[in-house]
Amino acid sequence: MADKDYKESDFWAQKAKKEGYPARSVYKLEELQKAYKIIPNGGRIMDVGAAPGSWTLYVARNILKGKGQVVSVDLKDLTLCPLPQNVVTLKGDAFSKENLEKLKSFGEYDSIISDAAPSTSGNKAVDAARSAELVNSVITLAGECLKKNSSLVVKIFQGEDFQNTVNRMKGMFKKVVIHKPKACRTSSVEVYIVGLNLI
Repeated sequence: MADKDYKESDFWAQKAKKEGYPARSVYKLEELQKAYKIIPNGGRIMDVGAAPGSWTLYVARNILKGKGQVVSVDLKDLTLCPLPQNVVTLKGDAFSKENLEKLKSFGEYDSIISDAAPSTSGNKAVDAARSAELVNSVITLAGECLKKNSSLVVKIFQGEDFQNTVNRMKGMFKKVVIHKPKACRTSSVEVYIVGLNLI
């Protein structure tokens, strides 16, 4: 990582710690929300790959403010203590048949947000392929759980399958935007695909 990236990472990490968030990723969602209004006030939101919990906490604290609901799912436990009262957590694979039924049981969602990333190998092509596979699983989940005119935001590593993934979302949403927040490391291949107004 370049010196500039170290400084950027350190700045966002310190800011997150100061403001009570588990990870610096919160500022990526904050920028996306300000730009595209992905999450409506009082809505039902699904956070896929939610651990350690920064995105969930930001939504509950800064957007819903006690109203609506966040359903957070991850293979790991969230580190939020206390857990906001309007947050429900599910531990396990979001794409398993059992958890899919649990996720659907809460009703249709106004937004699905996902900062999930695969286990990385250090091989950029392999990691990008794994990321695309994960993102496409989230897109399939969105097709089953989102209500009409809702939104989806996913993190993806740019690679060979990137454009096919973007095109898939373009077939589902009226508007699709690619955005790299300031809190991303400059050297990172990660970007966010935002789908607005599910068809």
